[in-house]
Amino acid sequence: MTAPSCDVVGIGNAIVDIIGRCDDAFLAKHGAPKGHMRLVDTPTLMALYDNMGPGIEISGGSAANTIAAVASFGGTGGFIGKIGRDDFGTTFAHDIRAQGVTFVSGAANDGATSRSLILVTPDGERTMNTFLGVSTDFKPSDLDAGLIGSAKIIYLEGYLFDGPDAKAAFRSAAALARDAGRKVALTLSDSFCVDRHRAELLAFIRSGVDVLFANESELVALYETDFETAVTAVAKDVPLAAVTRSAKGSVVVANGERVTIPVYPVAAVVDTTGAGDLYAGGFLFGLARDMPLATCGKLGSLAASEIISHIGARPQVRLADLAKQHGLLI
Repeated sequence: MTAPSCDVVGIGNAIVDIIGRCDDAFLAKHGAPKGHMRLVDTPTLMALYDNMGPGIEISGGSAANTIAAVASFGGTGGFIGKIGRDDFGTTFAHDIRAQGVTFVSGAANDGATSRSLILVTPDGERTMNTFLGVSTDFKPSDLDAGLIGSAKIIYLEGYLFDGPDAKAAFRSAAALARDAGRKVALTLSDSFCVDRHRAELLAFIRSGVDVLFANESELVALYETDFETAVTAVAKDVPLAAVTRSAKGSVVVANGERVTIPVYPVAAVVDTTGAGDLYAGGFLFGLARDMPLATCGKLGSLAASEIISHIGARPQVRLADLAKQHGLLI
């Protein structure tokens, strides 16, 4: 068993985000559930795109955002995701590699690169309308065993858990990580995702997930109960869980103990896109560097506060510098 050479490797959907602003009435008119992600086909995506206001294109994807955050903190990261042979795929590959992340695309495919049209309401809440494109073809053969084996922690994105081939890839990636003596982390991603796959997600979690990330609504959906009961339940299923609660901060549960992490205040919430992704990035960076859990949580909260202060899910400042300003890194 060799020593790991990389902090975190993420596996998930490689997505280019198209971000625009709208009001609640626009969401209602187009049947988009506020604050959640829904899967859409090409006609629905184009109807939204044609009717929305000006937008900006930024490389995204939940796990990819998390790994970009790890790199911004000064960590080493890798990402495995599938892109098509199109302009969006070229944009995604360039952007994530420019963050200092090792990027491995799945087997070459002529399908379209995934896109997510993210609508931001005046309260900063984001509603995602995602066309998965070639990401739905992700399968075990798209994994890079060498990259997985090189990481201290493998991070799996719940959004990818939709198709049978992708589920098989999750299980294969987890097995490769365990065989190499690495930790397996999973994010639930969205309560709608949990509703679609509750039984299978619980079975996968209980089969050997070491670190679970969720927000309050996702955790409640997973156990179909209230928050306090859900926290008690997750403590029995995983060694370590980090649960975000928006303005209430986050709760870290490990070894029967809870650590409450406050938020870092911001002048204004501009866009909540990627807040959970960036929290996971800060937390995983700290965990990979063997920092106390309270510090891991604070790094996550700090990264989340940076991302909600502007449009887009990639940091606009170097998170390592921000962490040093707050005394979290030397």
